[in-house]
Amino acid sequence: MHSSDLAKQWFPVLLVLPLAIGYAALQTDWRGLKLGEPAMCGLLLLAYGRAFGLRHAGYILAAFAWSMIGDYFLSSRGGRELYFVYGIGAFFVAHLGYLGFALKNGRLSWLALALLLLGYLPFFAFYLHPAIQNPVVRIAALAYLLISCVSMAAAFGLRWRWPGKILYGAGIGLVLFSDTLIAFSEFLHERGGNRLILPTYYLAHLCVTLALFWREENVIKTLDPKPALE
Repeated sequence: MHSSDLAKQWFPVLLVLPLAIGYAALQTDWRGLKLGEPAMCGLLLLAYGRAFGLRHAGYILAAFAWSMIGDYFLSSRGGRELYFVYGIGAFFVAHLGYLGFALKNGRLSWLALALLLLGYLPFFAFYLHPAIQNPVVRIAALAYLLISCVSMAAAFGLRWRWPGKILYGAGIGLVLFSDTLIAFSEFLHERGGNRLILPTYYLAHLCVTLALFWREENVIKTLDPKPALE
């Protein structure tokens, strides 16, 4: 059997690995496991990309890598506000990766962007802005809010078939949802949703990874020549 055929068969099964790492991270709260979940998703995409020639996967790999950097700063800040800003900055760059990938495979949905901003800009103006005292953190939070909305709008504009488009949109949406819960917890001191922050964050990586597999699997089937008549 050709190596690409083996990769095609085993790739969905191998997603159990980051799933198990994410579950272990939730149980132990060990930083190495937290960073290991997006790292494993990235390694799977890297191996899969070599087998199938996955297009534009570098954007997603960069997004996962910068997410790891952001998670490192947020999980090790120990009350240092500057580390929180560094973490926001790293996740900002991660969203640039998601955005770049989506634009390579589609376009920006201006309707989705307008609807997202219609909800998130008042949320920032009336709730987050008064609650954030540090102007640097306030600017960083606003910039991150804007790039998150743009990234989500680009996911809506993917020129993909279902279910790949749904999976990718769900992945970016879960990132946005997780970050919204962080904003409630950090700035508004509403911590009822804290237990969902990390599970949704880990699930986001799995959705994006599976979306790329599903998309390329569909492309491979479309491009495969018909078998010769015997």
